[in-house]
Amino acid sequence: MQLPCQKDYEFIEHTTSICPVCLRRVDAKIVRKNDGIFLLKFCPEHGEQQEIMEHDADYFLGRMQYTKPGTVSKIQTGRELGCPFDCGLCPDHEQHTCIAVMEVTNDCDLKCPVCYAESGSGDPLPLARISEMLDFFVDSEFGNAEILQISGGEPTTHPEILDIIRLARSKPIKYVMLNTNGLRLATDEAFVKELGEFVGGFEIYLQFDGFDESVYRHLRGRPLSEVKQQAVRNLAKHKIPVTLVSSIERGVNDHEIGRIVEFGIRTDGIRGINFQPVARFGRLPAMESSDRVTVTGIIGSITRQMNSMLKKEDFLPLPCNVDRVSITYLHKSKGSFVPLTRNLDIRKCLPAVKNTFRFDPEEFLQDLTDRASGSCQCCSDYLGALKDFSKFIPKSFYLKSRAEKIQYVSENTFRISITSFVDAHNFDMKSMQKECVHVITPDLRKIPFSAYNMFHRNRPR
Repeated sequence: MQLPCQKDYEFIEHTTSICPVCLRRVDAKIVRKNDGIFLLKFCPEHGEQQEIMEHDADYFLGRMQYTKPGTVSKIQTGRELGCPFDCGLCPDHEQHTCIAVMEVTNDCDLKCPVCYAESGSGDPLPLARISEMLDFFVDSEFGNAEILQISGGEPTTHPEILDIIRLARSKPIKYVMLNTNGLRLATDEAFVKELGEFVGGFEIYLQFDGFDESVYRHLRGRPLSEVKQQAVRNLAKHKIPVTLVSSIERGVNDHEIGRIVEFGIRTDGIRGINFQPVARFGRLPAMESSDRVTVTGIIGSITRQMNSMLKKEDFLPLPCNVDRVSITYLHKSKGSFVPLTRNLDIRKCLPAVKNTFRFDPEEFLQDLTDRASGSCQCCSDYLGALKDFSKFIPKSFYLKSRAEKIQYVSENTFRISITSFVDAHNFDMKSMQKECVHVITPDLRKIPFSAYNMFHRNRPR
């Protein structure tokens, strides 16, 4: 008698996804196949579909140890069509705005084949409208606005870009970033010098995809390696902190991930790297599911290419979005960088971890101290975490001026983050509703970055 065959996967959970062909909502299963996590879905019109979600199933299954309740944000739309078509934010969204992206112009001096925004030409937003959008962002966060990313197009082509940054710095926003391809930073040092007036709560978010010119020809349409490195040199000369942002595509620049990390760690002025697997929207052509880069795929590349200087266990799911963001913080010790996560169990102090990308060591220490001073059972966990974390901060840190503290953090800490945006192929409703990078639109709505690029960017309003 023949025994019944088993399925070739282990069912994990149910979710709602999107058919990438007709963009209708469809039921989907999240399953484990061998060592990976896959999304299985069925569209009545376009049939069965499969997409990889993560290459490391153990990381995916363990991520919920780090999740925590979201932070409340004001909503702008009601429930009519259902997620993700009511974005604005709607009442179903589970997380506030960690990073607000404000596209001040659609004009760009590049035409990148992988551009999410399909940027080209267009009138820049007037300063008065930008001021209204900034006030809207602050109000939507009940006055606790975290990070603003001034973007485009290419924002440095805006004729009033310096005034835009000054305006943003005048608002109660904790951190301002200029998201740029770096062309102007490499060729206009006078402009870079002017950006130096904003140092302290300001940094450059610099597009930096690797070193081989073949990488830039493929991703950006022209050779740019020397341009990028000149931009880094100019910024370092004027002591402007930089985060490198690298779009990673399999077979194009995934072999350079470790080299990018090493370059960031050893180069003055660079305080972090954000890796972004390319998502299938904008100008990016279709790709096979097997070619998708994932969060854990990048973690694996880092550990292999850096000869285990960093380990898989050094990367933790970011509590505000455990499905799509992984992060590690390094601290300089005896001339080399060591991950904080090796000696600090974040799970024991999750309530003290803010729902934000912005990490303030002084604020974190104060929160741990306040929580450790109670008499409840969990206070001992906070006390242990406080002792572990305090080892990384010299006592002299507390005596420094604000400018000296900023300089200490810039020179002695390093952040590596991996952010995976959702497209119609790997769309997972629950992770969509936790996405914390939101586009601020001129008509005063907040739309999750992934949903904006899938459904709302070119929709007339």
